[in-house]
Amino acid sequence: MPFASYGVLVGTLYRHFRDQPDSQGRWFHVNLEVDAPDGRYHCAVDVDSHKSNVGVRWKTFTLDAGLIGPPAALAAGYHDLASTPESGALDFLRHPELVDRTGVLFQRRPPSWLRELLDLLSSRPWHTGSNIDAAAALEAVLVPGQRVLVFGEPFDDDPEGDLGMHNIHQNQGDPAGSQWWAENGIWQDGATLTQRSDGRYDVFLNKFSSQADRTDGAGHPTG
Repeated sequence: MPFASYGVLVGTLYRHFRDQPDSQGRWFHVNLEVDAPDGRYHCAVDVDSHKSNVGVRWKTFTLDAGLIGPPAALAAGYHDLASTPESGALDFLRHPELVDRTGVLFQRRPPSWLRELLDLLSSRPWHTGSNIDAAAALEAVLVPGQRVLVFGEPFDDDPEGDLGMHNIHQNQGDPAGSQWWAENGIWQDGATLTQRSDGRYDVFLNKFSSQADRTDGAGHPTG
């Protein structure tokens, strides 16, 4: 089933660091520490597919704040988002042009900010490379003191009780038989956005080579 809780953390970037390399098969992350009114969050951005040295895909681009929709105006802190287009939730694969052909994805035409945002999501190319390549691309848009928006799933089982966010990547299209099949869902993708001095946002999106580029209404692969 999709995530029980999905949302966006709004806060200020304190610092970021990479996981230490290891030989234990653990996933490789770029870790963000984000300050919010209720404490400092640990946000683990997964940039490692375990599939190959070209198993990670990512894209970066810059958006005007108005194209982000409701999350851009939220106060600092964690906010739950409904898995619907109007809430400001993210979905890398749902394109507004499908509305005119099927009438299924939206009961009404999506707001203009969302149409423009999804046009940008679909028009920017995905880059492919290693976990180190992806980490470097993310780090290029991280500056301590920046306002950040981190989309994903909040931690609910951290043994030390720390605040945090994970699943900060595409969260649909995982194949049948994988351990993540049950978590597939639409309008629950993760991403990292950092605000520039001019008010615009740099966007870092990430996904894995094992994830499909087309999904059904449950977020499962099609075709």
